[in-house]
Amino acid sequence: MQEHFRAIIGNLGDDPDREGLVKTPQRAAEAYQFLTKGYHQNIDDIVNDAIFSSDTDELVIVKNIELYSLCEHHLLPFIGKCHVGYLPTGKVIGLSKIARIVEYYARRLQIQENLTKQIAECLMQAVGAAGVGVIIEAQHLCMMMRGVEKQNSIMSTSVMLGELRNDATTRSEFLTLIQ
Repeated sequence: MQEHFRAIIGNLGDDPDREGLVKTPQRAAEAYQFLTKGYHQNIDDIVNDAIFSSDTDELVIVKNIELYSLCEHHLLPFIGKCHVGYLPTGKVIGLSKIARIVEYYARRLQIQENLTKQIAECLMQAVGAAGVGVIIEAQHLCMMMRGVEKQNSIMSTSVMLGELRNDATTRSEFLTLIQ
């Protein structure tokens, strides 16, 4: 990747041998490896058997999980927050694992619509939930820094599975509690 970043710098019209840019190809390569670390992780290692028996059957919600991802169309960041809720059916997942699942899928080249669905489906499968709801609100630098240059736009996506999709009362409770 370093060679490619060096070529990009040159193609942009700058001198990759300039003092301030000499180490930029290495730093950029390391940054992109970090920003896309989800490709090199395993979801089973992340969940790590942190599934526990529980007799609760009420909503479990974690809200305002910050997320950082890269738009797969422009390789520019989108930054936001994720709200996750699920209805347990005898099993709950360790609290930090929900944030780690968000991170696992966010740290890839993504579109927000797919990211939202991947998180929901993963959690649904991991705990065998009766229902899962995921909402992401994010600002996309590809829309803010280029193109239409709209600084205050926020994209919202949601995926509701199981009872959160089929039961209006449960869905309403989830939506009220994340506000």
